[in-house]
Amino acid sequence: MSADFDFGFDEVEAPRFRRVYWTKEPHLRKLYGLTIILMVASATTGYDGMLVNISQHIRAWNWFFFPELKENPDLIDPILDSKLAILVNMFNIGSVLSFFITPYIADNFGRRTAILAGCSLMICGGFLTAFCTGYGMYMGGRFMLGFGNSLSQMASPLLLTEICHPQHRGPVTAIYNCLWNAGALLVSCLALGTINIMNDYSWRAITFLQVVPSLVQFCGVWFVPESPRYLISKDRHEEALRTLAKWHAGGDVNNATVQFEFREIKETIRIQKETDRASKYVDFVRTRGNRRRLAIIISLGVISQYSGNAIFSNYMNVIYRGAGIRDENERQKLAMSAGKILLDLIVTVTAALNVDRFGRRPLFLISTCGMVLSMACWTVTGALFENSGETNMVWGYTQFGFIWLFGIFYDIGFSGLLVAYALEILPFHLRAKGMMIMNITVQAVLALGNQTNKLAWERLPNHWNFMLFYTLWDLGQMVFVWFFYVETKGPTLEEIARIFDGDEAVANIDMRQVEKEVFHNSEHEDYLRRRRRESAPRAL
Repeated sequence: MSADFDFGFDEVEAPRFRRVYWTKEPHLRKLYGLTIILMVASATTGYDGMLVNISQHIRAWNWFFFPELKENPDLIDPILDSKLAILVNMFNIGSVLSFFITPYIADNFGRRTAILAGCSLMICGGFLTAFCTGYGMYMGGRFMLGFGNSLSQMASPLLLTEICHPQHRGPVTAIYNCLWNAGALLVSCLALGTINIMNDYSWRAITFLQVVPSLVQFCGVWFVPESPRYLISKDRHEEALRTLAKWHAGGDVNNATVQFEFREIKETIRIQKETDRASKYVDFVRTRGNRRRLAIIISLGVISQYSGNAIFSNYMNVIYRGAGIRDENERQKLAMSAGKILLDLIVTVTAALNVDRFGRRPLFLISTCGMVLSMACWTVTGALFENSGETNMVWGYTQFGFIWLFGIFYDIGFSGLLVAYALEILPFHLRAKGMMIMNITVQAVLALGNQTNKLAWERLPNHWNFMLFYTLWDLGQMVFVWFFYVETKGPTLEEIARIFDGDEAVANIDMRQVEKEVFHNSEHEDYLRRRRRESAPRAL
């Protein structure tokens, strides 16, 4: 049974399309089969993002880059901490420095071109890190991986959103970012298989295998259609109409949904071109609607990476020690990490498949409220454990229950919807730039967290002091979500602009009028075909 939630906030009515089931339409089955190639970008990000965290559990990796740890595994040295933080951050630094080039390539040369460029760089970066001879070469490879990942990770969801049938956009785009966990799970499981190799190949093997997803995407993206919105923006109208017809209606250019999409996209882009001759980043502060969009996409980047989750992602080994688990059994720790990632994957996909049932706003509110409660409980149990002199292991192990619970609530809102929601609220002419702003926010916040989280964890009087900070921070984020996040369930990408910019920002295309015109055009074509058959000379 469908559930609808109405919080009294801005919504727009969705056009009434004829219901289409993708499982019954060959063209849609093929289209969504091809979208898997685009989703590989998210899995690649998860693999690359988790790789250094997983590698920290492998002795050979630590000994190769930090030889001091070979003699003293428990060594605490600020210089070593800084070197590790820089190693973790090089991926994020590479992403940040692609800020200016990524939207330019995606908007001017096409979404597929940006993906191909990103995959090429990631393949090169993967080889560089896998066959590195030292710390500096590994850092260079991580930088190249981050730069290329930014291109692919931004362009892939853009193309995915813009080629989806309007009825299926929500779940498909929400699933995209869920596959981050699939990539993270893959590297965790591979590490379980290589950790017993007693040489450098224990980490070089999983480092080399990060090339495979990018290679798959590079080869497969040639078969994915280009964005109809990009084609229309370049005045390639006939090609855009054929693309919409082929993938949304099995080649029928007179299909009512196809005609509605084509006319609305064309008119909306025309209006945007007349209003903004050339889109610039400053456009985000020129109107009230765009300022609200900017606040939301920046908040998405901040909340998704600075709610306490980055500690789990990048420094899980530190969390294990802080909870009293000092056993040096790396295999056990890897298995625990893999179990958490598997749970995250299940929760994120389940939430993504239900975004059109529950709506975006309720999922965000459930997510932020749950994160606050989970973090508060972790703070309390952490304080009880530390006050016992770190001897009461009941409280030590209980912390992991709340860490996993925090992950569940985080996954409900900020895994799948992170990318999907940002794409929905951004108009075409600002979509690439807006996604770049969000990605830059993500990478900048990650860089900040990587440099400060471990330092704060170790230097504050008690670990629970740091957890209390995140509890209060998450509470502030929950309040922001309540007042700023709007519901986008139902409307087409173009119709959502009404929420932010008013009716004048969107082409007024009447679905019923389109259906009438399509019907009359079809009747006229049938009439012409009959006349041609009647006037054709008959064989004697």
